[in-house]
Amino acid sequence: MSLRLGDTAPDFTQQSSEGEIRFHDWAGDQWIVLFSHPADFTPVCTTELGYTAKLADEFKKRNVKPLAVSVDPVDSHEKWIADINETQNTRVNFPIIADADRKVAELYDMIHPNSLANLTVRTVFIIDPAKKIRLTLTYPASTGRNFNEILRVIDSLQLTDGYKVATPANWQDGDDVVIVPSLQDEAEIAQRFPKGYRAVRPYLRLTPQPNR
Repeated sequence: MSLRLGDTAPDFTQQSSEGEIRFHDWAGDQWIVLFSHPADFTPVCTTELGYTAKLADEFKKRNVKPLAVSVDPVDSHEKWIADINETQNTRVNFPIIADADRKVAELYDMIHPNSLANLTVRTVFIIDPAKKIRLTLTYPASTGRNFNEILRVIDSLQLTDGYKVATPANWQDGDDVVIVPSLQDEAEIAQRFPKGYRAVRPYLRLTPQPNR
């Protein structure tokens, strides 16, 4: 059965480049970006892992930990990490799961029928501190993932979890947000959004982003 938004992210225990990972324990009270790779020493994924390492400060300030998955064993990961560090001018600072038995790939439905049987598809899961899946994105092998978009989604999720707002198309942190249609009490709106709002339509009300 495929995982859907709002489902609890399956727990697992698996070896990684940083030792054994007991996933729910390892995640703790942080947000997780879990992203899969078809195999080690793949060119697009090499650039992705390097870029992820460079985003360490951005992830940290959002209380996020990245966790990669590849079907190759730990010794292969160690050699690949050396390549990533050298070619991407960085230092990989997060674990890569050694999913040689495909346990994690199968738990998270990372192997699709129309894909090669021994390769995971390139999927991203954003998982919140309650271990709920909040976003999934699946990319083709030819297209590198947009980690700036992943950060944008995390910003949106963390903001909208705390306020009765949604974020509009192409929203960036600091832009105006949308007051959710279910909020109709004007006294509550005034209390929640002291800077006021602009009603483009009765159902489309824009307000300055609340401070997170």
